[in-house]
Amino acid sequence: MKFSRLARLACLLVLGMPLAACQRNETAASWQLTDISGHMPDLAFQLTNDQGKAVTAADYRGKVALLYFGYTHCPDVCPLTLAHLHVVMQKLGKLAEGTQILFVSVDPQRDTPEALHTYVTAFDPRVVGLTGSPAEIEALTKRYRAAFSREPGKASDSYEVSHSSGIYIFDAGGKARLLATPDDAQDKLVHDLYLLLSAGGTP
Repeated sequence: MKFSRLARLACLLVLGMPLAACQRNETAASWQLTDISGHMPDLAFQLTNDQGKAVTAADYRGKVALLYFGYTHCPDVCPLTLAHLHVVMQKLGKLAEGTQILFVSVDPQRDTPEALHTYVTAFDPRVVGLTGSPAEIEALTKRYRAAFSREPGKASDSYEVSHSSGIYIFDAGGKARLLATPDDAQDKLVHDLYLLLSAGGTP
């Protein structure tokens, strides 16, 4: 657009800033999700994946990571969110190969690696289930200001886990960039993930 070109030129000439810096600001202003750049820590964890292998955040560097806290016995928001993300991946087409969905269990007592694998792969092959000790899970949720609590279920020997439902999006370098919710339209996620992925994951 003509206005966009004029804006970049004004940024270059009037402010004396490199054109690349102006382009970065323009990209940041075009996000449709919540921009959390600089407000959340980098992606970091030491957990066990759904194949029973010890992994760290470094194992997923090079891909745009979508981090979500949930559990396999979740009656509503978790399956809806994973189904939501599956459609987003389909809409991204081949670009989706540059993403990694990380589903971290907040119910490590019941969510074994095997149970996680069966659950997450039923939604999308790009989802990796992660679990760990209660202390590791609690530390990770606190790192990203997420919350969860265990509550009695309908049966005397059952329980449910209430948890926040944010989807944390990290660029290919592990930097926190965006925050989505299950209520955000799929096209918003597609739009912002496209920006990240088409720029090599780190615009």
